[in-house]
Amino acid sequence: MNYILTPREKEIFCLLIDNNNTKDIAKELGISEKTVRNHISNVMQKLGTKGRAATVIELIKLKELSL
Repeated sequence: MNYILTPREKEIFCLLIDNNNTKDIAKELGISEKTVRNHISNVMQKLGTKGRAATVIELIKLKELSL
């Protein structure tokens, strides 16, 4: 299966793997922390993963993200 991230989801997960927290990401992108959490939750739901770390690992496996 191929899961495509939206550009915003990819941007958020790239910032996450650069060791940014929700507050940092929200500030960087000019959006609310709730919106950041919603994007992360949406990706977790698409992939059926639990937790941010598991989601990042799955996205790397799917070649949606790279370190």
